[in-house]
Amino acid sequence: MKNNATGLLDALAEVEKRQEASTNLAREMGGDAFFIFLKDEETGSYAPAQGFLQSLPGGSSWRAFLKQASECNVFSGEVAFPDSKTLVSAVARSFAEAILVLVGRDLSPRWDDIAPGLPLLIRLLKTEARVHDALGRERSASEAVTHATHLAKALDRARRDVSATSLRLQQLNATLEQRVAEEIARRNEAEAALRQAQKLEAIGQLTGGVAHDFNNLLTVIMGGLETIGRQLASTSELPQLARLMRAQSMAHHAAQRAATLTARLLAFSRRQPLNPNSIDLDRLLREMQELLTSTLGEQIRLEIVGNAGLWSVFADASELEHAILNLAVNARDAMPNGGRLTIETGNTWLDDDYVASLPEPVPPGQYVLVAISDTGIGMDKVTLDRVFEPFFTTKETGKGTGLGLSQVYGFVRQSNGHVKIYSEPAHGTTVKIYLPRSQAEPDRQEQRNTPSATMLKGSEAILVVEDHDDLRAYSCGVLRDLGYQVFDAADAASAIRFLESSNGIDLLFTDVVLPDGLNGRNIADHARRLHPAIKVLFTTGYTRNAIVHNGRLDSGVNLLSKPFTFRGLAEKVRKVLDE
Repeated sequence: MKNNATGLLDALAEVEKRQEASTNLAREMGGDAFFIFLKDEETGSYAPAQGFLQSLPGGSSWRAFLKQASECNVFSGEVAFPDSKTLVSAVARSFAEAILVLVGRDLSPRWDDIAPGLPLLIRLLKTEARVHDALGRERSASEAVTHATHLAKALDRARRDVSATSLRLQQLNATLEQRVAEEIARRNEAEAALRQAQKLEAIGQLTGGVAHDFNNLLTVIMGGLETIGRQLASTSELPQLARLMRAQSMAHHAAQRAATLTARLLAFSRRQPLNPNSIDLDRLLREMQELLTSTLGEQIRLEIVGNAGLWSVFADASELEHAILNLAVNARDAMPNGGRLTIETGNTWLDDDYVASLPEPVPPGQYVLVAISDTGIGMDKVTLDRVFEPFFTTKETGKGTGLGLSQVYGFVRQSNGHVKIYSEPAHGTTVKIYLPRSQAEPDRQEQRNTPSATMLKGSEAILVVEDHDDLRAYSCGVLRDLGYQVFDAADAASAIRFLESSNGIDLLFTDVVLPDGLNGRNIADHARRLHPAIKVLFTTGYTRNAIVHNGRLDSGVNLLSKPFTFRGLAEKVRKVLDE
């Protein structure tokens, strides 16, 4: 059944074939009808996705079905309807954004046969729904323009026909036309902002998925290059050793640049796991001053204007430093003949009227502002409209990736903040970042000593769970080189079986995203039930809700982000084991 069901699931991607394909899929799974109900992001209610049947077999209402199923707190079994003599039997499966329902009698569907394709299908249906909503709003705006045009023509005819009240009608006409023009302009502006926000969201989903695969590959590439470098450094007998070392160094440098680009993609798509704390922003800027000065060069004068009563800000300090540095680099490139860069901080309040005018959701309240202003060449409106798009750049080929501002945008939005850019040609640019105020005292960062290679070794037993074969082999190799007892598993089921038969595992090192419906968090929970003292270290190249919620790493979770290096893995494993 699996191949046939997968083919029928693929057919659901086409709207015009969706009704027939859903009927065929239902029969394949032993039922009469198959539905996908999508969750409305604004109301939280569910409705059939576009192209699916709008009623259950026998004429029963799907609204009544969902209501009764919700009241019973189940989505399976038999549900009777007061408006129908038909007894409907249904089995459902819930996702975060959708509910799948199979209707029929004596159902025992094999969901696993279609499970691999469901996340992508649901994402496609959600995108269709957003596009459908956007087109509906666009049609409403067009109808408003048509209505306003007809109204203006009617007023013109009335003005010509009624000479006794012509002056009054002219006054009314002028007033009404102005109001209509203002309303049309307001709607057009809101529609444009909405379309831009939806476009950025769609691009973010795509780039996040690409970054996940790249991070797995980059970990293997960087690990292999590090191994080659260590081997070359330990010998002096090879001919052309210097040339090989130089080639290895160049390749490793390129891989690190690729890892940086991938991190920026994750930041834009808001899939970077953040670890926010309470930060003294003025203190952070003072610590960055030397770095910023060297980055800007001698031609640009840096001025930092602090605030004596500045509130603490709640954000990830490392990502905030990256955002400020990215903006400083952009400002430097916009001032080729020199100029002044001013960084100013302050306390502010975003009121209800202001946040209501924004296309993205931003809660009103207290925020800490950091404004970065330059005296550079500035930007026109066309450039400003695209400035946060990834890979969009006005720089020459080879001089910019187009990911700096998109990284800033993703970090600020994931931090529940707001970013605004003001710019005019020849009048410079100001970027204002608003981050939520923290009520806690700022954290004090302690100096951390770098451990020696000997201190990173160990003899504990470690279970490595990773579905990517080359990455699993690399991770196990690193840990064995450090002296650990290493066991490995390619999936969650194998890892759980091993944990149930073993009593001597000190650390579980597991990928978060795994096949077959289970993830690293499921393995960790099972491991702690079996071995309460076991330590857990997660790794991932793309955050999911298993260990990250609302963009923030769950409390008490240890995470090593991909791509990681030999030293990074060694230090993190030793740190977790020693806690």
